[in-house]
Formats: sequence, C-alpha cells, structure tokens
Amino acid sequence: MVPKGWKEFRLGECADINFSGVDKKTNAEELPVKLCNYTDVYYNSVITTGLDFMAASATEAEIEKFTLREGDVLITKDSETADDIAVPAYVAEDIDGVLCGYHLALIRPHENILCGKYLSMLLQTHFYRHYFYTLANGVTRFGLTTHATIGAHVLLPPFEEQEKLAEILGKWDTAIEKTAALITAKQKLKMGLMQKLLTGKVRFKEFRGQKWHKTELGDFLKPVSRPVPRPDAKYIAMGLRSHGKGTFLRTVDDPETVIMDTLYEVRKDDLIVNITFAWEGAIALVNKSDEGALVSHRFPTYTFKRDKAIPEYFRHVILTKRFVHQLGIISPGGAGRNRVMSKRDFLELVVSIPPVAEQKRIAAVLNGIDGELDLLERRLEALKKQKTGLMQKLLTGKKRVKV
Repeated sequence: MVPKGWKEFRLGECADINFSGVDKKTNAEELPVKLCNYTDVYYNSVITTGLDFMAASATEAEIEKFTLREGDVLITKDSETADDIAVPAYVAEDIDGVLCGYHLALIRPHENILCGKYLSMLLQTHFYRHYFYTLANGVTRFGLTTHATIGAHVLLPPFEEQEKLAEILGKWDTAIEKTAALITAKQKLKMGLMQKLLTGKVRFKEFRGQKWHKTELGDFLKPVSRPVPRPDAKYIAMGLRSHGKGTFLRTVDDPETVIMDTLYEVRKDDLIVNITFAWEGAIALVNKSDEGALVSHRFPTYTFKRDKAIPEYFRHVILTKRFVHQLGIISPGGAGRNRVMSKRDFLELVVSIPPVAEQKRIAAVLNGIDGELDLLERRLEALKKQKTGLMQKLLTGKKRVKV
C-alpha cells in the first residue's frame, strides 16, 4: 500500500542520469582534472573535497557533463558481484575540477522533485539493494544498463518530506562519522604507544635504569598439550583469524567429518599459533569465552612462565610488525598452506622484554585503550543498528514526520 501523498517514479523521470564517466587517462591535449573513482564511492557514503582524488585529463564536454555538484548521487554501475551494484555516495558540495569516473553513474536530481541526500539513503536500504541486484546483468561481471537505471522504480514522498527525512537520518550519520573518527584516532594513539612502550623508547619513571633483556621465547613459554578423544557428539572448535584479529568459535555438528581422532583443549591465556598461517599473523591469546574449545594438532599451544613474562603484556607484542615478520622468517616455502611454521624455530625466536613489573604497567596502559576502543566500537554498532531501524520505518512511510 502506497503511503498517502507518496508517488512512484521512474528514476529517469526525477533525475538526469549520465553513465560511464571519465576513464583513467592523461592526455596532454586535454584539460587536467581529478577523478572520483569506483573505490571513492564504494568506501565513502559522502563525497567531499577532503578525499584524495586521482589525477587525470578530460575534454571540455566531459567536464561540462561529469563535474560533481552538490546534491548529486554517484552509484557503482559495474562490479564483480551483483551485490555491489548501485552502492551510493552523496556529493555534499560543489567540487570544481573533480569529475565522475568510469564504472560509475552520476544521478543529478530534478529540483523540488528528488532530494539527492534522500536518494542516497534510500539506495542503502535492504529493499533497494536487492532491487538493483535484480536489475544487474552479467555472469562473471555484472553491470547496470542505462535503460535499466532510467527505468528503475522509486517510491517518493513529497520533496519537503524527503528533505526532512534526510535531515533526521543525517544526524545519525554525523554521530556515526564522529564515533568512527574517534576509533581511528584512538587506534593511532595505541599504535604510537605500542611503538614506544614495547621497544623501551619511552619508560615509566619508576623503571628507568632497569635493563631490558633479550631472551628466546622458549625461556618463558612452555608447550602444553591437553589431548582429548574426538567427541562423538557436536562440539565447539576454536580457530584463529589472520592479521592479529584474534580467535573465533564454531560448532562442529558432525564429528565424523573430522579426520583427526585426537583433538586438544585450550584454556584462558594460552598462547596459540596456527602453524599454517603464522606468517600471516594467525597468533593469539585464548580468551575466557574460548576455554574448553578444541583445536587440531596444527595449533600448538603454550603457557607462560609468569615470573619471566605475562600474557597480558605479550598479547600486544604478537601484534607488532616486527614479531609477525619473525613468524614469516620461520615459515619457509611458497604462499598459503605451503608455508608451515617450524615449532622448534618458534621457541628460538628472540625478543627483548622488560622486567615483569614493567610488563604489567605497559599492559595496563594498552589494555585500558583497548577497553575504550571496545566501548566505542559497541557504540558505533548500536548507532548503525538504530539508523537501520529508522530507515526501515521512515523510508517506507511506516512512520511519518511533520513538515
């Protein structure tokens, strides 16, 4: 049922649509310009002068046709998957000298009929994501035709209501952007502190004068094995993400699909490595929530001799580029599963560590920042869910606003 006062349009009835913008080129006979490209749109919901646009060249006709203006909406018109078709980005200001790039479509709304900011939000909804998915054609590469885009149906409220809805949802966008910026700033702060604190470049006053010492991992890590027979019923298995992203759990519903007859139990604060992808940073500390999960023999496990090193400190060391580089050195071979880490060489890796008391102090600072990051990330996720819920109500007319 169409909400009162709303009207269905074909997109070509309420906007001018220009397809396939300027290609990446540098021609001395043309004018120098900047291009807003596919990745600029895909990774930014709002296009502003602050983005790093690539240099190119264009004819006067192309400049006239594809220069970005406030209120424009850019969408991805080509993609390797249909899911990434019609990803929108709103142009928040006139950007002279910046043109719509290739593999994009530029939608310029008709005045007092279609609000560009409203359209960009509409195209983010599940309904319109799926709708444009059905309009895309292709097999190994997908694309929108001019005909399909111009003929796409959009259900619109009166223009003034579009502006009001865009204003309301824009407040959530602002909150999301500010929170994301805080997370980025906090991550940079942590990386800077890690670089200083984990190398001894910056010391706490009470530890100045105390020496760090170089030691092999085997001096404070002890291999541990807790073998259990493969369960007969479904069980929880633990895995490791690459790039220092930590652990994850999954349910094995049919143990008969597991080749190994023996598995191994993990416990909180174990240091665990995936020997197949150690070179890619697949190493982590076991969390409390992981305790009791099972792993295969490809995940050697170690406990700490806490009089020499503590897990709270070492969980940050394993995230450093230097440590991951060392893991790569002891994982010879080609790429992927051909690179298997040597467990013997792992225990012979040399690290420089401070006294345990200083380890605790450093860990407290870095863990404190991690706690703040966790709160910010939860807040960001909550804001995104709130926005999604609002969009579902406001952009379908289920909830109306006074204009």
